[in-house]
Amino acid sequence: MTFGQVRQRRLSDDIVAQLESMILEGTLKAGERLPAERALAEQFGVSRPSLREAIQKLVAKGLLVSRQGGGNYVAAELGSTFSDPLLHLLESNPEAQRDLLEFRHTLEGSCAYYAALRATAPDQQRLREAFEALQACYAPGSKASRAQEGAADARFHLAIAEASHNAVLLHTIRGLFDLLKHNVVTNIGGMYLQRSETRDMLMQQHRALFEAIIERRAEEAREISHGHILYVQEVLNEAQQEARRVERAQRRQGF
Repeated sequence: MTFGQVRQRRLSDDIVAQLESMILEGTLKAGERLPAERALAEQFGVSRPSLREAIQKLVAKGLLVSRQGGGNYVAAELGSTFSDPLLHLLESNPEAQRDLLEFRHTLEGSCAYYAALRATAPDQQRLREAFEALQACYAPGSKASRAQEGAADARFHLAIAEASHNAVLLHTIRGLFDLLKHNVVTNIGGMYLQRSETRDMLMQQHRALFEAIIERRAEEAREISHGHILYVQEVLNEAQQEARRVERAQRRQGF
């Protein structure tokens, strides 16, 4: 019987594995600059030549970008689910807006469910900060613009995705972040005009979702998330129907 030689694993491979894990779990974000080589080598407890070798391997894989004299960065396009041209198409198409809400129904419900099961203390703290920032936009006398409110809403849902500890869910939400933010801004404009109670309803729904996750009521968190999206769909459908009625009435006046 013959045995093949056991190949010794290089230290740089261990560093690659660690950095890949940090990218996958979202600790290192797309476009983020890595610490300086000296500091990073000290954190890992390795030599700078081994670290450089690992970085070169990650650059070759397209996960990192090295800039001459400017340091090393996580690839900016990493996780970019939609390009800018497609983003504009989706934003301007009413059917695509409906499709996005249907997609959010499934995606965000799963994020909420797993976040309630898996959120750590640091996750809960980040979620609390995102929730409080969103509530501040709803507060009486708030001067937050719709764009700021939309960004706060999207960051709240992103914090839920981070707390889910599911890499696929997290990177899907991150890739959709700009689209999600614009979708919220578009939605709330029409919803606030359609129903006077919308702001209070959204505030209550987000609070109920936050509390269910913090209190680890996973099934309830998923149902609250589903109910939130269904409410948004209901109000927007009303607004669209009202707009069509107005258009018909205006056309009749023209004859």
